[in-house]
Amino acid sequence: MARRHQKKSTLSMVVMAILAIVLCAALLFGGSLTAKAQNSRPTPEEATIVKDGQKAPNFEVQMFDGSTVKLADLKGKVVLLNFWATWCPPCRAELARVEKDIIEKFKGKPFVFIPVSRGEKRETVAAFREKMGYTFPMGLDTDGRVYAEYAQTYIPRNFLIGKDGKVVKASVGYDEAEFAELVKLIEQEIKK
Repeated sequence: MARRHQKKSTLSMVVMAILAIVLCAALLFGGSLTAKAQNSRPTPEEATIVKDGQKAPNFEVQMFDGSTVKLADLKGKVVLLNFWATWCPPCRAELARVEKDIIEKFKGKPFVFIPVSRGEKRETVAAFREKMGYTFPMGLDTDGRVYAEYAQTYIPRNFLIGKDGKVVKASVGYDEAEFAELVKLIEQEIKK
C-alpha cells in the first residue's frame, strides 16, 4: 500500500511539473504573441497609402449640402483634403482653427478646403455642425471609401494637394506647430 501511495505521489509530481512547464511556456510565448499582436498595428507612416510627391487619387465625395465634389474638377487649385470624425479630440481641435486660419485666410484664392467626415452618418455630422456652429462645407464619407484611397487608419489626416494634382504634404495628427507649417505650405503652393 505504501508503494501504491508512492506511485500516486510520483505521478502527481510529474503531472504538476508538466503543468508548470506548460504554464511557463504559455506565459513566455503567449506574452510575446500578445506583444506581437499589439505591435502589428501599422505606424502612421505605414498606414499612409498616398505619400508626398505622389499623384492624389481622384475621388468623388458628397458634401453636407447635397452637392458633389470631384478632385479631378479642382485641377489648377490647391486643395487641402482633411479627414476627421466628430468623436476625435485632435480633429475637433484642428477644425476649431480652420475657419479663421485657413478658410478666411485663403478666401478668393485658387484654394479649396475639403474636410471629410470619415465613417459617420449624416445625422451625426449635422448634430456636430449645429453644436459647433460650423457652416463651412463638409464632405461625408459614410462608408470610408474615400479615406481608404488615402490611408488605412489614424485621423485627423491632411493631404495638401498642389495645383498639379500631386500630394505636397501628407500629415497625421494635430499639433499647433504642424498646423502652422501647413498654413505656410498652402501659401507657398498658391503662389506657384
